[in-house]
Amino acid sequence: MNYDIKTTALAGAGKQRIDWANRFMPVLDSIRVRFENERPLDGLKVAACLHVTTETANLMKTLKSGGAEAVVCASNPLSTQDDVAASLVVDEDIGVFAINGEDTETYYKHIDATLDLQPTITMDDGADLVSRLHSEETNPALVEQVVAGTEETTTGVIRLKSMAAEGVLKYPIIAVNDARTKHFFDNRYGTGQSTLDGIIRATNLLIAGTTIVVAGYGWCGRGVASRARGLGANVIVTEVTALKALEAVMDGFRVMPMQKAVQEADLIITLTGDIHVLRKEHFEAMKDGAIIANSGHFNVEIDIPALEKLSVDKGNARPYVDAYMLEDGRKLYLVGEGRLVNLAAAEGHPASVMDMSFANQALSLEYIAKNHGQFENRVYDVPESIDETVAQLKLQAFGVEIDTLTAEQEKYLNSWEMGT
Repeated sequence: MNYDIKTTALAGAGKQRIDWANRFMPVLDSIRVRFENERPLDGLKVAACLHVTTETANLMKTLKSGGAEAVVCASNPLSTQDDVAASLVVDEDIGVFAINGEDTETYYKHIDATLDLQPTITMDDGADLVSRLHSEETNPALVEQVVAGTEETTTGVIRLKSMAAEGVLKYPIIAVNDARTKHFFDNRYGTGQSTLDGIIRATNLLIAGTTIVVAGYGWCGRGVASRARGLGANVIVTEVTALKALEAVMDGFRVMPMQKAVQEADLIITLTGDIHVLRKEHFEAMKDGAIIANSGHFNVEIDIPALEKLSVDKGNARPYVDAYMLEDGRKLYLVGEGRLVNLAAAEGHPASVMDMSFANQALSLEYIAKNHGQFENRVYDVPESIDETVAQLKLQAFGVEIDTLTAEQEKYLNSWEMGT
């Protein structure tokens, strides 16, 4: 087994944390038990590019229980939990290529290392692994043997749909992010809580009474805006889509252009998945002491080079917080180098919500194993039956029971002949 991690000495601490997370992942745990008996993934080679966290570790253990040979690399240089990586190597005999704080060269070296497995399935979080497989730098024979893949996050799905539309996607992808039991919960409740968790840990900021600008009112933005308001913040939303902006207004938030919003902001959080949401003109309009953070997938939402050009000095204010001194004496504070703040400065989403996301991943791989010959080279939704199964299992874990339709009700809902 090949691997590249910080040290194996941290394995004991990592195993404790993985086991703790598993206590809050009953859906994935039940799938793992079934996989051990049925071995639906026998013969599959899975290359995963995901955040190397305790929750991901439990997913990798589930894939191995199902018979897959799996390796994992980091999908973000700052999200790797080094003790978790160590435990996967030492205790589970799973190849890991991830070191917290790795530079860009090492990041892509690690992606390439996962491809040495010659995978038949890929699992991605942001589509970097898929993009690498499709690049001119990669042996074309590698992508030809991949039968399908999965994608975990909104940004990755956008990239992959663009590839499919241009006819360059060379194998089918299941958009796990778009499963209802993923984005309704992970993106909204997970991102909502973990984003503020990361910012609070890094800054010790009191949210109550703070003016927070939330850039983007997708599911992640909805979650952050809701949780910030719940903690007493005055929340402003910025948007480029009329429908989402209208929804934010109806939800009770102020909506305005970014140029105007940043003048009031104590804290600005980007959650759009797009590039340069915060730019030179925005930095110039911010008040002294404004804090900037990103919870979109990549660190391009904040134009950091532009911020550095405006600055006459840069220093470390606190762990995970950089202070930029502007010519006029104002200081702006950037959290987590502009990377995913919930993972750069905290532990990411709570295990309970990742339970559903990674249950979708595991069941999607099982679905691929049984049906991959039927796919075209495009992006597919998670089958509704998987979504429903995950929801039912999660309700069971919560001890919640629901009603079922009577035969009469079923007939009424499926008939056009029955009137009032």
